[in-house]
Amino acid sequence: MHRSPAPAPTDPEEFAALCRSSPWRWDTLRFVLSWLDPGTAAPREPVRAWVRRPSELRVETLDRAPLYTATSLERSRDDFYVASTPSSWLLAPSLVAPVFTDSGLVERRPEAAYGDPVFGGGRWQAILDPVELAGDAPVPPYLPERRPCTVEDVAVGTHHGRRVRGAVVVPGSAYAPTTPGHPLAPARTRVLLDERTGVCVRSEVLEGPSAGTGHDLRIEAVDEYFIDDLFSSVRLDLTDVSKHLPWPLGP
Repeated sequence: MHRSPAPAPTDPEEFAALCRSSPWRWDTLRFVLSWLDPGTAAPREPVRAWVRRPSELRVETLDRAPLYTATSLERSRDDFYVASTPSSWLLAPSLVAPVFTDSGLVERRPEAAYGDPVFGGGRWQAILDPVELAGDAPVPPYLPERRPCTVEDVAVGTHHGRRVRGAVVVPGSAYAPTTPGHPLAPARTRVLLDERTGVCVRSEVLEGPSAGTGHDLRIEAVDEYFIDDLFSSVRLDLTDVSKHLPWPLGP
């Protein structure tokens, strides 16, 4: 049986498909994120984060000072809950099936409850799920004006020891940031996507007033097990039962 050759990883359409794929490529992620200093493109203000989809997040400084926690473990909806909009009842992306390409990336995303927990707003959401660079589905070739971004110079490489696909993206008139006012690509921008997760691990704006800004993300672990207490606001001072516990006695 004849099979068509696998698409090249440098194909712009494959790059766009990777932009759509993040919700189906990981469940938990541990990473270090820093923003680029304009003029030097050097990382600054790093934080370490733990994300467990769909709603758990912990953020610390690199010296382990806690900054933020978010969880839905203590929230529930009882029998009398009434949704104000139909979107309140959408399923998580992991529970619905997209249309995949021959290479296993996402060609067309279904309607689902997209969104990851964020810290500080801005481009955080687009970094974890860079679908805004490609849109939910391919655009017909005869309607190029509907593409969110033009994808150029796609290449493969490594970033912090992990395989990535890089490209220059140029936003068009149809570009709509996931977070209004905080585009991942406000102008011509170089971006790197992690092959395994679809996360945007680096961006650097190349032109315009925002030139030199962006971010750098180092993935430390994918789909490792996180205990629930990691996302609570209490201190994680667990007892090491392998050590002797003193039992002081009074006089």
